[in-house]
Amino acid sequence: MKRSVKRGFALVCVFVFLTTAIVLVPGHGSAQERGRLPVPRVAIEVGTARSPEEVSTTLQIFFILTILSLAPALLVMVTCFTRIIIVLGFLRQALATQQMPPNQVLMGLALFLTFFVMADVGRQVNDTALQPYLNKQIDERAALNKALVPIRDFMFRQTREKDLQLFVRLAKIPRPRNRDDIPTYVLIPAFVISELLIGFQIGFVIYIPFLVIDMVVASVLMSMGMLMLPPIFISLPFKIILFVLADGWNLLAGSLVTSFR
Repeated sequence: MKRSVKRGFALVCVFVFLTTAIVLVPGHGSAQERGRLPVPRVAIEVGTARSPEEVSTTLQIFFILTILSLAPALLVMVTCFTRIIIVLGFLRQALATQQMPPNQVLMGLALFLTFFVMADVGRQVNDTALQPYLNKQIDERAALNKALVPIRDFMFRQTREKDLQLFVRLAKIPRPRNRDDIPTYVLIPAFVISELLIGFQIGFVIYIPFLVIDMVVASVLMSMGMLMLPPIFISLPFKIILFVLADGWNLLAGSLVTSFR
């Protein structure tokens, strides 16, 4: 499979190079005489496979493309990304720094913190499911079942029992006797709303010190009769210096990571 993917990538690179060369280099013969460049034609056709291996490789490529298209939703729904990005969003609103840090920076930080927190889960998935499947020791169904075990364990640790009860009742399934009786489609929404709740709780705690600064600055400006001066102009530098002196990024990253332990 790896050799096929590498061969396909090499063919794509060669095709792009040849296409660029054909477009940029003037053609010969009648096309050049008319002052026009030859335009390549790309055709997609469906043919007959000559061997079962060709069909298997094609299905694997479609499977990989499907997984890649669903990767963002899977990343948001079954990992710690939701809680982290919510907390970072609350932090930026509490600081009132508009678009600083930019969205790309917050998303990148949230992604790498997610990779850090989920590293142990990913290692278990690789050891118990991915590598045995690539070595043809287990089939696709067994690999999927084995991959779900560490992911479900992580979600169960972060999900409130109250949220699980809600979706078990809404799904109208028999009362589960243990974790194995809870379907994954019931566990995922319960995990998501639990992450939302915890993210909002952390965001509330982050808001308090910055809200106090805003209130103090507004009170001082009112007592001085400076009603036309927006308090945000005065409080913003104080909030930034407070966050810097407290080493806020270090505290926030450490708190977020330890909240999943």
